Amino acid sequence: MLKKKIVCLSLLLPAAMASVAATQTAGSHDASHPSAGSGTLKPAQVEAIAKEAYIFGTPMVDMYGTMYAFSVDKTGSQYKGPFNSILNIARVFTPDDTAFVTPNSDTPYSFAGLDLRAEPVVITIPPMEKNRYFVFQLMDTYTFNFDYIGSRTTGNQGGHYLIAGPHWKGATPKGITKVIRSETEFVNVVGRTQLFNPADLDNVKKIQAGYRIEPLSAFEGQPAPPPGPAIDWIKPLPPGTERTSLEFFNQLAFMLQFAPVNPTEAALRHRFEQIGIVPGKPFDVSALPADTQAALKAGMEAGQKAIDARRASLAGHSDTLFGSRAFLKNDYVARATGTQVGIGANSRDEALYPILEKDATGQPLDGSKHYTLHFAKGQLPPVNAFWSMTMYNVPQQLLVKNPINRYLINAPMLPDLKTDPDGGYTIYIQSDSPGKDKEPNWLPAPQGGFMIAMRYYWPKPALLKNEWVSPKIQPAK
Repeated sequence: MLKKKIVCLSLLLPAAMASVAATQTAGSHDASHPSAGSGTLKPAQVEAIAKEAYIFGTPMVDMYGTMYAFSVDKTGSQYKGPFNSILNIARVFTPDDTAFVTPNSDTPYSFAGLDLRAEPVVITIPPMEKNRYFVFQLMDTYTFNFDYIGSRTTGNQGGHYLIAGPHWKGATPKGITKVIRSETEFVNVVGRTQLFNPADLDNVKKIQAGYRIEPLSAFEGQPAPPPGPAIDWIKPLPPGTERTSLEFFNQLAFMLQFAPVNPTEAALRHRFEQIGIVPGKPFDVSALPADTQAALKAGMEAGQKAIDARRASLAGHSDTLFGSRAFLKNDYVARATGTQVGIGANSRDEALYPILEKDATGQPLDGSKHYTLHFAKGQLPPVNAFWSMTMYNVPQQLLVKNPINRYLINAPMLPDLKTDPDGGYTIYIQSDSPGKDKEPNWLPAPQGGFMIAMRYYWPKPALLKNEWVSPKIQPAK
């Protein structure tokens, strides 16, 4: 996930949204309810609201696609397991992993989808070495990184962490290290455990075996409460249609039923209802007049232009796009841009992700050309954990198949890299081999366009204050 990215709020539904609360309680997508339509709104008004809904909803719709692939679609190739269970992947990711863009390929992952509707869930972390970095990133369905369990925030001594949904009102149970609250009823958990080198994989497997996720009732040895209402899951949007299909609004309406209204968004959510985006109720595009459909389409296009403009302004610095609600301050364009840059990326205090999309002359990176990136002696990225640089194709933003099965170069690989006469390191970035003598430092590129995601885990102050900046990619001479 750039990778694909935090504070929890216990929220009260405003009286004006009582009907939404009832829909949430039902917890299902009832096809008997027709779309509310656009009423007496003029097409220009529909377009304006659709633009807002598209920007607001892009993270939720994309998160639904990931959640569905990981925890719902048992027949899919990306299925990780049912909700409230953990899947540890004792390997790094490859081009065969396509459930989300810009996947990390230098820390074995642990995945879990949490359903908090019936009761909280407890995440157990075993003790581990002080020098091994690990992190469990907690994302709600808005894609806010609402909290962290890990080396930086909670330490490596282990513990039991209770993750509670927006409606839980219980007292802190005995044996719980910390209570963490989510403002949405579903949570996506992404765990990363540092792998020092290939010989270290068995140690990572032992640590992963100690990760445990269980409902609070199981943790306490008590009878389980009634489960949450059955959900009539809908199929996610086909890949590549998220920015153009009006089914987008139906997907958004589906996801909103699991997200109680934040007080700061009551007016915004009310506007969504004016064009038929009602939590838990189908948004029937076919029932709408042609001019309304056209206005909705225009709103999506306008929203995407705003996202594209924000992305173009970043100059490769994406750290302002990921974080908690308090950090982002309801900047919905930033949140949507972060989703399209790399859904699930960490917050800046946890990791920084400069994206290199152009060379030093300002030209887009092209696999038909040769490039270099140089770290001068003593100028490696200043991090508490480790750093990496990973190759992705564009526009897909996925890992790239190559003859040597190398998708990144990272800090643990330094002993195997060749040093320059000045004591630094030159990385060769191109689609064909730079020659056997340089292959240890070769990061293979695809034939077409590409981008490189830098990852700086647990950055030191010099990085956070921009006192150290990533070197630029230079066209080969």
